[in-house]
Amino acid sequence: MDYSLFLKAVGLGIIEGLTEFLPVSSTGHLILAGQYLEFTRADAKTFEVVIQLGAILAVCWHFRVRLLGVATTLGHASSARRFVGNLLLAFLPVAVLGTALHGFIKQVLYAPQVVAWALIVGGFLILLIERRAAPTQDYAVEDLSPLLAFKIGCAQALALVPGVSRSGATIMGALWLGVSRQSATEFSFFLAIPVMFAATAFDILKSWQTLSPDSFPLFAVGLVAAFLSALVAIRFLLHFVANHSFVAFAWYRIALGLLTLWWLGT
Repeated sequence: MDYSLFLKAVGLGIIEGLTEFLPVSSTGHLILAGQYLEFTRADAKTFEVVIQLGAILAVCWHFRVRLLGVATTLGHASSARRFVGNLLLAFLPVAVLGTALHGFIKQVLYAPQVVAWALIVGGFLILLIERRAAPTQDYAVEDLSPLLAFKIGCAQALALVPGVSRSGATIMGALWLGVSRQSATEFSFFLAIPVMFAATAFDILKSWQTLSPDSFPLFAVGLVAAFLSALVAIRFLLHFVANHSFVAFAWYRIALGLLTLWWLGT
C-alpha cells in the first residue's frame, strides 16, 4: 500500500473542502496542488470531481433542517416550490454549457496557465465589484424573482473555466445584481447542491473506464477529508461575510496567480 498516495489524497481533500465555498476556486487549487504533488494518475481529474461530493454533503448536513423543511412541504407550500424552482433556473446555464463543453473544458482548460490567469482576472473583477458598492437587498432563496435567479446562474456559468471559482462567480454576480452579501452567500451554498451532484454524476459516467476497485479507498479518503474541512469552511464563511468584504480574497487570488505564473516560468 502506497501511504504517500493516501497522504496526497487527504491533502487534496482538505484543499477541496477549505476552498470550495470561498471565492478562490477549489478546482484551480486542486489543479495546481495536483501538479505540485505529482498527483497525475489516469483518474486524477475524476478524483478531483468526486471529492467535491464530500464538500456538498457538508452543505447538506449544515443546512439539513432547512432542506428537510423544503422537501417535506414541497407538495403543498408555494415557498418550497419557489425555492426549488429558483435553484433549477440558476442551475440551467451551467448544465447546458457544461454538458456541451465538457470535453473542451477537460482537455484544454484544465491547465495551470489557464488557472493562473483566471485567478488574476477574477481577483480584479472582485475588486471592481466591491468598489462599485451598489445598494443591495436581502433575499431568501424563494423570494428571488425567476429572472434574477437565472441571471445569477449565468454568472455562475463563468466558473466552468477552472480558476474562476463557482462560489466566487455566484456570489459576486449576485452582488453585482443587487443581492446582499449574506443572501448571495446563502444562495451560493444551496445552488452548489444540484450543480455539484450533477457534475459528479456526469463526470463519473464519462470517466468510469478510468476507474478501478483499487481507486475506491483513495477516493473515499479524499471525500471524507473534503467533508470535514468543508464543514469548517462553511461556518467560517457565514461568519466572515457578516462583517467583511471579499477584497482580501481578491488580493490572495492575484498573488497566487502571479506566483503560479512565476513558478511555471521557472
